[in-house]
Amino acid sequence: MLEDDLRQIMADETARLRAAPDLVDRVIRSSRRRRTVRTRYVAVVAAAAVVGITIPTGLTLASGPAAVSGPAAAVVSPDTTGSAVPQPFEPPPLPTPSPTLDFGDLGDGKAFGRVKVGYLPDGLQWSHRSSDWGDAYTTSWNYDGDKNGFYCVQIFVQEGQAAQRSREAVQSYRDKSDGEEATIGDRTGYLVTQWVGEDGGKGTPTMFLDMGPERMAEIMFSPVFVKDLGTREAVERELKKIAEGLTATDGDPGTTSEAPAADGGDEGKDAEAPAGG
Repeated sequence: MLEDDLRQIMADETARLRAAPDLVDRVIRSSRRRRTVRTRYVAVVAAAAVVGITIPTGLTLASGPAAVSGPAAAVVSPDTTGSAVPQPFEPPPLPTPSPTLDFGDLGDGKAFGRVKVGYLPDGLQWSHRSSDWGDAYTTSWNYDGDKNGFYCVQIFVQEGQAAQRSREAVQSYRDKSDGEEATIGDRTGYLVTQWVGEDGGKGTPTMFLDMGPERMAEIMFSPVFVKDLGTREAVERELKKIAEGLTATDGDPGTTSEAPAADGGDEGKDAEAPAGG
């Protein structure tokens, strides 16, 4: 049935929106081809419904007095003379996506969901953007705190069954020998640059942090912020420092670590300071 097909298409599309809310480039890169095809398909079907043009064989437009499937699909009803008269087709109502919840005013944004950020590079402000799906949640920081601006740092947390998706992503990178293992205090992490070459981009440096059996976090830097930091060493250093300071606030075992000092607190740190501001 057309209604079932459209509902499935819309469900697939809204599922993609589970990605981090301000990582527009991430969502576009990962779903552009599928979304384009599906969107065009929905548009064609909708147009066919309005003007009565042919739609692909096998789709039944409606049930009723004389629903017809196939290339010449149309809804017909007999008139007073018994002749079939085409009737305007009314498409079934599409489901309304549920609004994504956010955390409201987070102040500096460092405490959100069930985690707290202990360190951020200098010059960053909370973006006033967040999303909360229950078992996954996210927020970000940029230079000016503008909710409509680009992000610099984004943290995406997945818990329970959702955390398995991050673990599967890490295993996939391991299998391809893409990225490297990282030690974050008494926890483990995986450092990798995701989506390299998509749309001509250089990718998104990401630290996957294992925060315990029921929680995984992804810490991501935007291409703009990476450029401002200047070197790969500075990028990796800042990702590790954010990971070190990211702790749980619900007492989940194995999810706490000592946050680095505000001045970096690294003995033997190289002389180069990050250009985060």
